[in-house]
Amino acid sequence: MAEIDEQELLRARLEQLKTEHGDLDRAIDALIETGNYNSLQLQRLKKRKLILKDQIYATQNMLLPDIIA
Repeated sequence: MAEIDEQELLRARLEQLKTEHGDLDRAIDALIETGNYNSLQLQRLKKRKLILKDQIYATQNMLLPDIIA
């Protein structure tokens, strides 16, 4: 039963990360479109987006069952 709860928590976390990643992607696009940004601000947003991508990948791997070859 605890394993199911853990899986649900991981799925919820994964959705949260994906939502934040998408929001950040749209924010970066909007900044670039307006041209009203400095390079440091854009770098920080892109770095945060990469961190989120890594967290999404790690969370997805935790959801996959271990397969013994």
